Amino acid sequence: MRLWSFHPKYLDSKGLVALWREGLLAKAVLEGKTRAYTHHPQLVRFREHPDPLGAIQAYLWVVLEEATRRGYKFDPGKVGWSEKEVEWQHQSVHGPPHKLKGPQEMEGNVHVTPIPLTLGQLAYEWDHLLQKLKTRDPDRYQRLKHLSAIDPHPLMRLTPGPTAPWEIVR
Repeated sequence: MRLWSFHPKYLDSKGLVALWREGLLAKAVLEGKTRAYTHHPQLVRFREHPDPLGAIQAYLWVVLEEATRRGYKFDPGKVGWSEKEVEWQHQSVHGPPHKLKGPQEMEGNVHVTPIPLTLGQLAYEWDHLLQKLKTRDPDRYQRLKHLSAIDPHPLMRLTPGPTAPWEIVR
């Protein structure tokens, strides 16, 4: 399971589909619907969040938006919000606060606290993605390898620091 900390716009098609599936698995784990992966390190930051389920739903909503932008038909019902709007303050050098909206008929608000993301963790994951893309999607690798400013997932708030303690560094 890999729940990437950068914006899903950087993923190739295989990576985006895998992220959707793995995010849904993470949601099922956090809901207590499966015994598998209950102690997976990728879930630590979501378990530590004041609203673990709301955090994974907000995370998945961004993945859904990216998939929709690309023309994929992911099921928004799987996120688990039927009548809500998501918003949070995203404090980073990459722009203003973000606000996510679901379908037009949504009513009400859900405020989701950002998840801290260290610059070291973002850099580690970025290098990990580039290594995967080298063989899986060389064209995308060539387009991304020289980027110097990587946008984090909008749920993440950038902070100084090393790789996260829960990360299994290889």
